Amino acid sequence: MRHPPHRQLPRLLGEARRWFEEAMFAALEAAGEQPVSAPQAQLFSVLEDGGTTVSEAARRMGVTRQTAHQAVHGLVAAGMLEQVPDPASARRRLIRRTAAGERVHRQAELILEGLEERLAERIGRDAVNALRAALETPWGDPPTPALGTLRESGPEATG
Repeated sequence: MRHPPHRQLPRLLGEARRWFEEAMFAALEAAGEQPVSAPQAQLFSVLEDGGTTVSEAARRMGVTRQTAHQAVHGLVAAGMLEQVPDPASARRRLIRRTAAGERVHRQAELILEGLEERLAERIGRDAVNALRAALETPWGDPPTPALGTLRESGPEATG
């Protein structure tokens, strides 16, 4: 019997994220909402209720400020976000959801909750809980040694 090829964990995580995004985007479109891109959806998920700076949003998203700015401008143009002065600093502006953006955000959260339930039906509640626990556990800072030495320094190298 031939075994399927081993797939790297980052690829599997990416495929899992796309599963959620594709289903969420389809559900939002079916509900008549304006389509958004994956970076725009990710931006929505990192915003605080009182507003977030573009720099902070970019840091939370793990993208450049330019990428975050592009997502912001598209959502401002769509009427889902607004830029307002930061009361803590005259030089900064905060990004926050408009009433329309709040409505779409709440709808997306409900869709994602439903998708998590569907996933539990497919792979089991225990598997979903274990996945959540593993992903919520702090992993620490990424290792910094050269790539070739990462494997050598792991627990299997001491055996």
